[in-house]
Amino acid sequence: MLLKDVAALTPIDAGDHSELREILHPERDDVALRYSLALAILRPGERSLRHRLGSSEVYYVLYGTGVMHVGDEAETLHTGHTVYIPPNSVQWFENTGATDLAFLCLVDPAWREEDEEVLE
Repeated sequence: MLLKDVAALTPIDAGDHSELREILHPERDDVALRYSLALAILRPGERSLRHRLGSSEVYYVLYGTGVMHVGDEAETLHTGHTVYIPPNSVQWFENTGATDLAFLCLVDPAWREEDEEVLE
């Protein structure tokens, strides 16, 4: 069994400018997974940079409200919403609420720096 406390994980500034805590990654943890899992946080009024990944992503909103942009589409998401982001889609997420926006990011196959392109 592998157990982690997300509160004990060191936050990093992700390439898209969200605050990220990497929970599971097959290259850094002793796990037999294809995907990586992270917690991302955007403060009120913040947004991630426009970017794209070569991998597919799934975001699950833990709390907060924001607008998710994928390609030419934009949808308001809030607690309990899940969004699928196809590989190579231009995307960004903006916090439109008065509190933090926290969401889980599942990337499959696992996130790799060379698979991410920041567009601004």
